Amino acid sequence: MSHPVAVIGAGPFGLSTAAHLKARGIPVRVFGDPMVSWRDHMPAGMLLKSTPVASSIDAPQPGHRLADYCDAAGIKRLVTDEDIIPVETFIGYGEWFRDRLVPELEQVRVVSVDRHTAGGFELKLDSGELFTARAVVVATGLSSLAHLPAELAEAVPEGPAPTGPVSHSSQEHDLTRYAGKDLIVVGAGQSALETAALAAEAGAQVRVVSRGRGKVAFGAPPWKQPRLRPESPFGRAWSLWALSSYPHPYRHLPAAARHYLVRRVLGPLGAWWLRDRFQGKVQVSEVDRIVRADASEGSPRLTVRTLAGRPEDLSADHVIAATGYRVDIAAMDFLGHGLRTRLAVSRGTPRLGAGYVSSVPGLYFTGLPAAASYGPVMRFVCGTEFASPRLAAHLAASHGQTGAPGTGRG
Repeated sequence: MSHPVAVIGAGPFGLSTAAHLKARGIPVRVFGDPMVSWRDHMPAGMLLKSTPVASSIDAPQPGHRLADYCDAAGIKRLVTDEDIIPVETFIGYGEWFRDRLVPELEQVRVVSVDRHTAGGFELKLDSGELFTARAVVVATGLSSLAHLPAELAEAVPEGPAPTGPVSHSSQEHDLTRYAGKDLIVVGAGQSALETAALAAEAGAQVRVVSRGRGKVAFGAPPWKQPRLRPESPFGRAWSLWALSSYPHPYRHLPAAARHYLVRRVLGPLGAWWLRDRFQGKVQVSEVDRIVRADASEGSPRLTVRTLAGRPEDLSADHVIAATGYRVDIAAMDFLGHGLRTRLAVSRGTPRLGAGYVSSVPGLYFTGLPAAASYGPVMRFVCGTEFASPRLAAHLAASHGQTGAPGTGRG
């Protein structure tokens, strides 16, 4: 029997990729905790900013979209731009998708991946098993990529933690524990604004600190979207339509342009439905920058430079950094040192060619690590529709195995 392909990660991109590989008759072993980032690293009560059209996991055959899950689960169909998706519903959808298309998922952790002397890759699992894979797909999502700015990191040299003075938003699942406390949330994106609103609703006194260009703002509701522009999963705009419909030319742009667009397109902006829950309930301090953070006396204190250029101190019982994620190959410590040193990278992200393959033949990346090569659509679940069938087709062709192609339409 030929060596299988290993898919590392069991979120939307990992599950979608595995389903497409299986549909082509390619032996696959899939590793990970299904939907773990959504289940354990998002706040309870969260609602997805993405619309239903942007939230279906791509499958190689019809019948596996979010609306199909709603029908199967006997819940309200989520199909229009005005329908809002509770995170619990999305987690249930991902697990339903797994049960139907990737039931053989192995809930074990991949400890290491290295080149095998005889070709392919050697993987070690936390069960102690060693096995050889002919190719590896890294679909680990947000795991280990939480970003803490240097000015906040200096206050917690041991790292962010919910039990310490500073945490990252990915570590905050139950915000009710901040009831009656003063809380600072750093950031201006949906994660920051929704975390702040949920904490305020739980009884905390909350201040959002937005830095630099990160002004607190909210998107327009669907009925106010401009009608004379093309539709995209993210709204009506020519740029959004181009980036979501044609990701394949993106990797040919100059590196500076690619990284800029990933950072700025669909940047910090609260969902339209969050405005009423936020305004009047959460204080906002828009500052030029955070100069330093200090927690030497137990409680965190931020020294900021105001927009007027004056220093100001802000204190609280706790600081949550809703400062996003940053792809860094160095943080993917399950990849062996030899592999990491052979990878061509651009600002810490893998440089990917056609079919999502890296500079190491047989090693693929999908989801967030692919965004610098294929554009902002890779940050969202709807990116599976472009990525998964193309990755599966490239892998099959490179191993001389065509199989039955998937439709790429879930």
